[in-house]
Amino acid sequence: MKKNSVSITDPKLIAANAKATLETKCKTVYTAIDANNLSLPKFESFFAAFQGYEILKLQGKIVNEVLTVIDFSLSSTEERMWVIDMKTQKVILKTLVAHGRNSGIEFATNFSNENESYKSSLGFYITGEVYQGKHGTSLRLDGMEYGINDRARDRAVVIHGADYVSKKLARAQGYIGRSQGCPAVPYEVHKQLIETIKNKSCIFIYHPSRNYIVKSKLVS
Repeated sequence: MKKNSVSITDPKLIAANAKATLETKCKTVYTAIDANNLSLPKFESFFAAFQGYEILKLQGKIVNEVLTVIDFSLSSTEERMWVIDMKTQKVILKTLVAHGRNSGIEFATNFSNENESYKSSLGFYITGEVYQGKHGTSLRLDGMEYGINDRARDRAVVIHGADYVSKKLARAQGYIGRSQGCPAVPYEVHKQLIETIKNKSCIFIYHPSRNYIVKSKLVS
């Protein structure tokens, strides 16, 4: 073997080939999705979501085959949460979603897994149980990534409705209200959203942060 040749068992090459194969599969899925007169998330955010979704599905953690993508690279004035039925390959819902008050104002730029940080956490979540809380019908979340979002349940990071998540407020002040770290949504969609994504579906909160990509074992 020549010195400069790369062995086909080289781990970096195997990983690169696996990622390329997965990206091809993802592009096929992405182009087949019916946007349902709404829109699709950016491919970059969907590809990251798809990588983790496929792993968690293989691990048997996903029961309800719905993928929710939240793109925190976008302004909070934009509808940056997409709910996609992966069986029918159709966008079911698209809505505004809040980030934590200490993550940023219009844009989320700082993230944390710490209690009382009032920041959002990136990464993959599996939906837990529905309960009645101070915001009404709410949905518990379990973070799937150690050191990134695994304290979500302890931090009471949940899906809930909030009157501060509104287009009217976005128009008035240039950003929507912020949460204590929860991906809060408008009251007019929160019950439909929770009904759709309950029972162990997958949520992915995306941001093109190098910190996240380096730490994550679900996205490469």
